Amino acid sequence: MTDSFQRYLRAKRTVDDRALDRRLVDDLRARLVQRADAIDGPLRVLDAGAGIGTMLARAIEWDLLPAGDIRYTAVDIDANSIDALSDFLAGWAEGHDCSVSGADPLVVEDSERRVTVEPVVADALAYAADHPASHDLLVGVALLDIVDRSALVTLLGAVAPDGLYYFPITFDGATRFRPAHPADRAVESYYHEHMDTKPGGDSRAGGAVLARLQDLGGSTLIGVAGSDWVVRPVDGAYPAGEAYFLRFILDTVEGAVDEVTDGAFDDLDDWLATRRQQVDRGELLYTTHQLDFLGRVDDPDVFGDG
Repeated sequence: MTDSFQRYLRAKRTVDDRALDRRLVDDLRARLVQRADAIDGPLRVLDAGAGIGTMLARAIEWDLLPAGDIRYTAVDIDANSIDALSDFLAGWAEGHDCSVSGADPLVVEDSERRVTVEPVVADALAYAADHPASHDLLVGVALLDIVDRSALVTLLGAVAPDGLYYFPITFDGATRFRPAHPADRAVESYYHEHMDTKPGGDSRAGGAVLARLQDLGGSTLIGVAGSDWVVRPVDGAYPAGEAYFLRFILDTVEGAVDEVTDGAFDDLDDWLATRRQQVDRGELLYTTHQLDFLGRVDDPDVFGDG
């Protein structure tokens, strides 16, 4: 896979794995077993912003999905990511006791479950609006910090009565690089400003989502927990593909700061050169603050009008 964004999604898999709050994962696992026992037919999952399928691989690997028949809809607006889903899952399955067959649908099978995956290139909000009250679980990884808060109503409308939602890795207003550099405060401020100027973007999305879910009728917020990214070298080297992950983050910061400042922030070049050298030497530390949300939709009719 040569596309830089798809490679980034691969590289951040281990970063997300460490970050996800395992208490919420355990709670979700238990509730999905109960949900599967309570319904007729297969468990239906909607992965909104599925990317290349890393959440699906994780859900199988961590036994998050219950045993039995699963229908898994992987929706992403980026056609390149959906195109890469089959190859990613096939490569992942080689290191696990799984088989992958077919294309559309794609079938991922292990000794406990058979997951029929429908890959869909579409806007997740439009897809959710077109499929009301039709899923037992809605997953949106790193989704709610790039869509407007009003999108929650549309997304939750796709969940069946007593179905669940899980929104992990929701950015909440902190980006830190270490060792310290004189330009850190300005770079971080411009980077967050860029998030705030994007349509639907919010550098403090986590807190805003928490307030919204806390008071949103028709649903129950079951749990909230931190899921901070922490990337650091171990014995002088970064695990897995995390050096690439850091380089991608630095490229993203560069583009964001340049856009906000019209290229007029003179200290950016030195900051970037220093940070990239630190990645090469295995010295850069990177952290962000994020939140995970787990909840239940009690009455999807509340969300029926979008």
